[in-house]
Amino acid sequence: MDTHTDLVPDSERRGLIGALPARLRPFASLMRLDRPIGTWLLFWPCAWSMALAGVSGRWSLLAWFLLGAFAMRSAGCVYNDIVDRDLDAQVERTRLRPLASGRVSGRAAWVLTLVLCALGLVVLLQLEPTAQWVALGSLALVVAYPFMKRITWWPQAWLGLVFSWGALVGWPAVTGEIGVPALWLYAGSVAWVIGYDTLYAIQDKEDDALVGVRSSARRLGSAAPLGISLFYALALLLWGAALWSVRPEWLALVALVPAAVHLLSQALRADPNDGELALRLFRSNRATGLLVFLAMLVVGLSAAE
Repeated sequence: MDTHTDLVPDSERRGLIGALPARLRPFASLMRLDRPIGTWLLFWPCAWSMALAGVSGRWSLLAWFLLGAFAMRSAGCVYNDIVDRDLDAQVERTRLRPLASGRVSGRAAWVLTLVLCALGLVVLLQLEPTAQWVALGSLALVVAYPFMKRITWWPQAWLGLVFSWGALVGWPAVTGEIGVPALWLYAGSVAWVIGYDTLYAIQDKEDDALVGVRSSARRLGSAAPLGISLFYALALLLWGAALWSVRPEWLALVALVPAAVHLLSQALRADPNDGELALRLFRSNRATGLLVFLAMLVVGLSAAE
């Protein structure tokens, strides 16, 4: 008999994780296999950068980047849970996570992390040497991230530095060198991440206050919708600069209009006291990523002609 039956969350009883053998379900939960949104949010900056660079016939790299985003996001989730297991046990939303509830040992979690990193290494080896070195540069940021919410009110900014790193990798993966447009993309993505992760943090404000965890949502309080709006506006401005640096024509900026409308809709609907709505708006950023990708692709391919 499973002595932890009462600690198994509903997410492991249904859907993709529920279809797995019982012994694998806690590990799938550690990887957030039922929540692919994180993989998409990590993937999109890579795809934007490749698209704006013109892709140059290297379409297969998009598939490799998606696999890499899955592997490294999953590894990051496991590592984050290793670091946060004591805090997670005190928060209602996270107390049933496999490590916090004792259903997975720390040693097993570390082994899973190494396996996922090995998969990420396979992806890394598919890239140009410059892109490989740039990608490796993110490791220090990744290792430090789980500790940021203990020392700063803006861990979302640090997450932005981590989750946007792909924008710096995609360009050299296509061109073999680092380009100014990639720097603009990276800066814009950081602002975008701060905005959407502030939305995500709204749902945890009360629990975070109880355990002493800091976040931009707590810092901004009732002004969170305004803060999210400003960060989204900054993201659009910086993405516009990236487009302009590749094709300095006002018409190129029109490609960002669909993404701008989508982000404006999020900002207008955001409510600092409605966690469920905030989570839905956060998840809608998968569509934001697609809209920005299409903008970068149109301009990147037209500039390459």
